[in-house]
Amino acid sequence: MYKIMTVDEAVDLINEGDVICTNSFLGIENPVELHEGIYKKFKATGKPCHLTMISSAGFGVWDENACAERYIREGAVDKIICGHFGAMYSTKMLVLQDKFEAYNLPLGCISHAIRAQAGGLPGALSKVGLDIFVDPRVEGPGINNISKDDSLVKNVEVDGEEFLYYKLPKINVALMKGTAADNRGNISFDDMYISGDALSIVQAVKANGGKVIVQVDRITSTHSRPRNTIIPGCFVDAIVEVKAKPRHAAFESLTGSFDIPYDQWQDWNEMLEGRTATKSNAVNVAANIIGRRAAKELRPEDIVNIGVGIPEMVSKYARESGILDDVTLTVEAGGIGGFPASGKVFGAVIGAEVMVDMANQFDLYNNGGLDICFMGAIAVDKYGNVNAHRGPGAFAGIGGFANITAKTKTVIFCCTFNTKGLVVEDQDEKVTIKQEGSIAKFVDKVHSVSFSGKRALKNGQRVLYVTERCVFELTDKGLKLTEVYPGVDIEKDILSQLPFKVEVDESL
Repeated sequence: MYKIMTVDEAVDLINEGDVICTNSFLGIENPVELHEGIYKKFKATGKPCHLTMISSAGFGVWDENACAERYIREGAVDKIICGHFGAMYSTKMLVLQDKFEAYNLPLGCISHAIRAQAGGLPGALSKVGLDIFVDPRVEGPGINNISKDDSLVKNVEVDGEEFLYYKLPKINVALMKGTAADNRGNISFDDMYISGDALSIVQAVKANGGKVIVQVDRITSTHSRPRNTIIPGCFVDAIVEVKAKPRHAAFESLTGSFDIPYDQWQDWNEMLEGRTATKSNAVNVAANIIGRRAAKELRPEDIVNIGVGIPEMVSKYARESGILDDVTLTVEAGGIGGFPASGKVFGAVIGAEVMVDMANQFDLYNNGGLDICFMGAIAVDKYGNVNAHRGPGAFAGIGGFANITAKTKTVIFCCTFNTKGLVVEDQDEKVTIKQEGSIAKFVDKVHSVSFSGKRALKNGQRVLYVTERCVFELTDKGLKLTEVYPGVDIEKDILSQLPFKVEVDESL
């Protein structure tokens, strides 16, 4: 039976060595005050300690002095398992300093492993991750030198097919954020942007005999409508009421509490981001060229995922051409339809038609339900392999990238040919490379594999690499140069800049 508790009382339910799972998506839906309570108790008493933290999409609020960052930094946590570390500034640095164990698994695979625990299973099978870094035969999921746990990901064979088997430590504490608790303890998510893994996490924790702690904005005296309840009260141990802080009206566009017509998406997005006109620079010019070309790959009725960074320019040109109204955008956090938000509220959606649980969204992605996706890249090699999760001395994590690209029919990588110093001009769609960047993006061999060209060919996927000067396509011989933009010198601006030879299409 649930109890209404203070933050301090709820935190007292967490014990040394507990495995905590939090239902957040990077910077959104974090139970911030519960994390603050853990920090204050640990700072005062040294407990709870030796914690393991698990989150499908990662946690943090883009502020190293808030949320879980402080108690992680103080030494309360021994192990972190996440899909993405981007919102945790200091934690990322500590990971690379070997301060604690840290593991990076594909976001959807963590989500499905949580759901497996909810169903009384030890783990989840997936073809996602084969032949990329998380595969034990390649690197394994450990990020630093002390992360040697080989139980998290294993190669297995079932009925003659190879899979990866993802197994998480048994979760026994859920830290959740909801909108309201009714008079029976049922938790609704009416004002939340996503539901994430909420129900799976709670069911897994109860299956493991653990505690469910939920922070809500308010406690009501009326009974919630059954379809509005995400977490049944019978599963909840502690409810902590923390009044919600006022937020700008733009953020209400992410709750789905009112309809937002297609022609208003951009207005709400600009209001949300607080964007103002900026002067064009070399990066913006290149990104515009890439977005304009990549958007031409969209077809009416496509189901789509668009990544962050340069790929976001695809939506701009899809809108200008009118195709955006004829496709369905999706986002890893569960949104279908509408327009994905970016920045610190990435995962939320403006004008979503449907918001499903994250595990269900990754059922769609893993099984090839997407027609096309647009992803970024840190580096691409001659085999078509892509590194998108880890650069030299830095990392963010794979997030949903591996799941999204694993079986999508057409995969478009959007990246500049090189970076750091690149200067490009674009006059009437005639491209001039004024200055090359000092860091190559096309390399002989990528540092770490986020996307396997070999696996994509085996799956029969169509893969393009769209840059600001040309387009490559993946073939069984590696990269093939299929398109060169007007104004670009094929030898000077492309072939001589590559550290490997590529096949050139006869039309060129």
